[in-house]
Amino acid sequence: MNPQALCTSVRRPTASPARPTPVPTEHQEQVALMQWARRHAHQYPELRLLHAIPNGEKRSRSVANRLKLEGVSPGVPDLFLPTPHNGSHGLYIELKRQRGGSVSAEQKAWHIELRAQGYEVVVAKGWEAAVAAIRRYLGAGVHETDQSNSGGAAA
Repeated sequence: MNPQALCTSVRRPTASPARPTPVPTEHQEQVALMQWARRHAHQYPELRLLHAIPNGEKRSRSVANRLKLEGVSPGVPDLFLPTPHNGSHGLYIELKRQRGGSVSAEQKAWHIELRAQGYEVVVAKGWEAAVAAIRRYLGAGVHETDQSNSGGAAA
């Protein structure tokens, strides 16, 4: 075989098209938020009380039935900060992905009821939006510099 013919038949690699940046899952967003809260509990002691309400996870039918009997209810927000501020009894956070994710009818109904009972409710698109909402709720500036920000997804 002619070496020249081999050279012309070999394809040169081309640059692959740019892949879109993956959007973190709601789980990843919530983990990042809780990591931030643990790191900043010295600055905001109330953050020690921030906790998750595991209502939205997919479960087997038997587990779902058992949890329903125990009081799990669809639509309850993902996180709760049970400290009173600015006339509110506490802050509920419905955490969504940065892109995608929508508030369900059950969630909207819960938000209305919780607000009527004196709680603040926010829907945050991503963990950083949740941090901003927490800081606003606690009376801290949204644009405060973060001394312990070491970069990475959970800064």
